[in-house]
Amino acid sequence: MKYLVISPFFFFTFIFHLQAQQQEYSQQQLDSLKRAVFNLQQDVEQVQLNLYNSKKTLKTGIFIATLGYTVTIIGGQLLGTNPDVGEALLYTGGAIGIAGTIVLVKGFNKISLGPPK
Repeated sequence: MKYLVISPFFFFTFIFHLQAQQQEYSQQQLDSLKRAVFNLQQDVEQVQLNLYNSKKTLKTGIFIATLGYTVTIIGGQLLGTNPDVGEALLYTGGAIGIAGTIVLVKGFNKISLGPPK
């Protein structure tokens, strides 16, 4: 009879202990989830900042490259009628186009966050 009275007491104590442990574990999961969301939010903000900062460089690179390749096309058209000017425009346009491409590459490098962790 003595065991029957003590057993329910230990049983309920054990149940309450398990419930407390479960709540603590759940709180740890919630903290971990909050930390993961915060890290993702920081990464997104960094990408947005990098995109904003590289926007002007990318636009400049596109403009310079387009201008250079346009000059190259005009030089190619002039090769038939005025070979000396056409040849000069071909080389000049090619150099300007390459410079614009280099500016574009620098702009894309600004976007990068670096290697993944």
